[in-house]
Amino acid sequence: MPITPIWNWQQKDWPEFRYDSAKLKALEAEFLRQSGVFIGAFRHVGDDDKQQLCVELISNEALNTSEIEGEILNRDSLQSSIRRNFGLTTDHRKIPPAEAGIAQMMVELYRQFDTPLSDDLLCHWHEMLMNGRRDLKKIGCYRTDEHAMQVVSGPLHSPRVHFEAPPLKTIPKEMKRFVQWFARTAPTGKSPLPILTRTGIAHLYFVCIHPFEDGNGRIGRAIAEKAISEGLEQATLLALSQTINRGRKTYYEMLEVSNRDNEITDWLIYFARTVIEAQSQAQNLVDFIIAKTKFYDRLRGQLNERQNKAIARMMREGPEGFKGGLSAEKYISITGTSRATATRDLQDLAEKKALIQTGSLKSTRYHLHIATQL
Repeated sequence: MPITPIWNWQQKDWPEFRYDSAKLKALEAEFLRQSGVFIGAFRHVGDDDKQQLCVELISNEALNTSEIEGEILNRDSLQSSIRRNFGLTTDHRKIPPAEAGIAQMMVELYRQFDTPLSDDLLCHWHEMLMNGRRDLKKIGCYRTDEHAMQVVSGPLHSPRVHFEAPPLKTIPKEMKRFVQWFARTAPTGKSPLPILTRTGIAHLYFVCIHPFEDGNGRIGRAIAEKAISEGLEQATLLALSQTINRGRKTYYEMLEVSNRDNEITDWLIYFARTVIEAQSQAQNLVDFIIAKTKFYDRLRGQLNERQNKAIARMMREGPEGFKGGLSAEKYISITGTSRATATRDLQDLAEKKALIQTGSLKSTRYHLHIATQL
């Protein structure tokens, strides 16, 4: 009795994905509209702020794409490594291998977005991404283990299999076909696809092949960002992994549903909406940086060293700021000053409209006034 196919790659129509393109038209149009807005806003950012924006967004993506897989990186080391890769001034700290590797990969992805996708490029990304790893049999090449590659959860005695990748012997053929498909569907290819459609398929297609022993999710998200940059014909800054990470449960649920069928309209709609939300997050950061420049111009020379230190720490949190606002206790912790001095400093910042005060007594909190200027 024949075995009923479970996974999409076991089915006769693999990898001929089916979808309703009409349901994606409005999303494709919204993406292009938002792209134009972002590019226009980016042109109004000064050179120094553009560098800061690149470092901030790329480091956020590196942090979040790693966190999705359960790996927590050090933000300061990561940003320092990214600055070095861009040739910018930074400190001389020793960078851990994981932070150094993904920083190099993400900067290369940004600067060389138009490099044709190939087995060599993917293996190069993997080598950088797995920098410092000693637990993998092979780094910088496709998996070589004959055992089934499975994504599982639950107890050892009763595991739940969320996905099983194609067998080892098929990987060269599958990856050759994937690389050819990626080239064929590019804007300059023989069968170009709309940007979001191609991006969503590329990510799902790659992670379903699962060619590496580890790092497939991170490389799959990098491929998605590459597809977007190729579609817009310029290096693109997105908060894609950050957006996915916020809705990580939904992301994994959608992947699990979509790896069992080659009709993927729901997946493409989900991923398109995720990309558009990621665009909005990146736009918020651009607006924040522009507003931050105006904020510092307005208050230049008016803040003492403690106030500058606290404001800089709040700015590091980005458009969302401190969760719950800045309390006197947090101010004391940041600046190392006394309670009496903290109270005076905070009242002065409120009077100068650098901070907005909410609440009273023990519930008093302060928020950057920059939020009202966006």
